[in-house]
Amino acid sequence: MGIILRMDRVMADRKMSLNELSEKVGVSNVNLSKIKTGKISAIRFSTLEAICDVLDCQPGDILEYQRNDK
Repeated sequence: MGIILRMDRVMADRKMSLNELSEKVGVSNVNLSKIKTGKISAIRFSTLEAICDVLDCQPGDILEYQRNDK
């Protein structure tokens, strides 16, 4: 599985919409949607920091590592 994004869970806990997060973080809705759905291969630390700042969370709250079982 690799890295799993749990941003939707944190956003729901904070009752924050994608539009509101986009405005506060300064990242487009399209890019945040890709992050939220895991359709990205990389994220900048500055973007991760801004998301964590706005959502008042730690990176581990929105990122989860799952080992690939072979």
